[in-house]
Amino acid sequence: MNDKVYLAIDLGASSGRVMAARFDGTTLEIEEVHRFSNGAVDVDGVLRWEIDSLWAGIRAGIAMAADLYRERIVSIGVDTWGVDYALLDEAGDLIDAPIAYRDARNPPAMAKAFELMPRERIYEITGIQFLPFNTAFQMLADIQTGRPGLDRARRLLFTPDLINYWLCGVQANEYTIASTGQLLDARTGTWSDELVGALGLRGDLLGELVQPGTLLGALREDFGLPGCRVVAVGSHDTASAVAAVPFDTQDAAYLSSGTWSLLGIEAQEPIITARTERFGLTNEGGIHGTIRVLKNICGLWLVQECRRIWAESDNDHDYAELTAMAEDASAFQSLIDPDHESFATPGNMPSRIREYCRTTGQYVPGSQGAVIRTALESLAHRYRQVLDMLEDVNDAPIRRLHIVGGGIQNRLLSSLAAGACGREVVTGPVEAASIGNALVQMMAHGDVAGLEQARAVVRNSFPVEILQPADAGDWESQHRRFLALTEKQGSSDEGVGHG
Repeated sequence: MNDKVYLAIDLGASSGRVMAARFDGTTLEIEEVHRFSNGAVDVDGVLRWEIDSLWAGIRAGIAMAADLYRERIVSIGVDTWGVDYALLDEAGDLIDAPIAYRDARNPPAMAKAFELMPRERIYEITGIQFLPFNTAFQMLADIQTGRPGLDRARRLLFTPDLINYWLCGVQANEYTIASTGQLLDARTGTWSDELVGALGLRGDLLGELVQPGTLLGALREDFGLPGCRVVAVGSHDTASAVAAVPFDTQDAAYLSSGTWSLLGIEAQEPIITARTERFGLTNEGGIHGTIRVLKNICGLWLVQECRRIWAESDNDHDYAELTAMAEDASAFQSLIDPDHESFATPGNMPSRIREYCRTTGQYVPGSQGAVIRTALESLAHRYRQVLDMLEDVNDAPIRRLHIVGGGIQNRLLSSLAAGACGREVVTGPVEAASIGNALVQMMAHGDVAGLEQARAVVRNSFPVEILQPADAGDWESQHRRFLALTEKQGSSDEGVGHG
């Protein structure tokens, strides 16, 4: 076989993978070469990423891929979750392990930021929804908490930028990952000197911005892959995932489904208005000059935390079993606001869901299946709510929802989304972030001409499933109930998640 191989390093909040994408000029195939665990750990009261473990997993995966494909590997790209970063010293060495976005230091820093610069002005410049862990607020938290080693810091690299640096020796800030941090002027795509100055941040730490598709440099010689290049892809995993959405109409939205649910539309320019600010919509950078106008929604994190808690009490079931239990549970019993602050942090999620139902005067789900059903139905209603917001601000109908990512393996959630949203749902591909990562590498090498051709490759290569909405009667009444419930609870439309 003479097909080219592109390695996609895809790091998520719970695991990392090295994926091999094989392209024969027409179709793309993708396979997992190596998977390794990820997770934040408490280190002396600070929640940090185990970056050394991640790097070891990446190196192992590249070595495995080299054994399989050797000279056919033409490049490597990295995508990860957003906002988090590493600090390097004068010698280019890591000062300490990156702090994870769920660390408790961030909310006070966001409150301080609003004292230093009007909230409305921050949004007018950045177009980014206010999340306490946005990079701007984390950098302010570094200052407020006196982060050790901050005085020695000379460079800030987002997580995928750091991995790229370790792979090829080039320090660069890729645009799509930088756009998640509330540090860029959304209209110019450059660092906002006004915001950085007003918040008193270390602007000297911010370096050159490069666009997705930039060839950064040759892979280090010690990896044993001569000729392999490192490409700055859509380094934010959602940017890569959206590149792999098989759009074939203009009246469609996307949902990247996983630990977080990222629901939005692809636009040619930012949409920054009083309404988008009130709705908590965000404008993040995409591929080939596009803007991802989206909402961060707490996704399957709810299910993951429930499973973790049950496993600790020797009542573990895999996700397929939990989904089957939810399918058997009664429909339309209880609803929660998935983005309520009580669900944002690690903890006893089943108890939190039950307590929310109890305090809102609803049926309190008892069984595991009933708890999961409550979470999934509520997510489906949140999707409908956000789709309506997007239609409002874009002044155009949305008739189809494309769902991509690992979350589509929970077919019940996709089916519930079709019912709640009253729209056709198209699911697939599963490995959207890795596929999009590879597609940008292919663009960088001239193997596909642009985003439209890249999506044609996706349509030719990966199957999709089409789900039609069920009878609207029950769903409409339940959605009115969901809206009334979240309004009564003072639901924030600023979300709690960042994929």
